[in-house]
Amino acid sequence: MGKVSEREGFKYELGTATSAEDGAVKEQDRLLPIANVGRIMKQILPPNAKISKEAKETMQECVSEFISFVTGEASDKCHKEKRKTVNGDDICWALATLGFDDYSEPLKRYLHKYRELEGERANQNKANYSYENI
Repeated sequence: MGKVSEREGFKYELGTATSAEDGAVKEQDRLLPIANVGRIMKQILPPNAKISKEAKETMQECVSEFISFVTGEASDKCHKEKRKTVNGDDICWALATLGFDDYSEPLKRYLHKYRELEGERANQNKANYSYENI
C-alpha cells in the first residue's frame, strides 16, 4: 500500500483521493492534465525523442502529488496563522521547510521579479488612465 496523507479533510493514497464530505474526488480533478505534463517533459528532450504513455502517467502522478504535498504544508501554515489565502511566500516557505531549498531560493527570486513587474505594470496602467482622462 502507498503512502497515506491526510490534509484539510482529504485522504490521499497513491492513485486515489477521497473526501470526508462527499466520498470521492475525481482523478481528473486531482491530477494535472496529462497533455500539459507531456508538453513540459518534451521541452527537455531532443526533438525526435518519444515519451511513453506510462512515463507521462507516472510523471503526472508524481508532479500532482508534489504539488499537493507542498500546497498542503503551505495551507497548514496559513491555517495556523488564521489566514485563508495561500500566497507565493507560503509556497516558498513550504518548499524550504520540506527540504527543497534548491527550488525555494530560485522561486523566491522569481516571485520578487514577478512582483516588481506587476508593480510597474500597475503604475503604467495608472499613468495611461490618468493621461486619457485629461
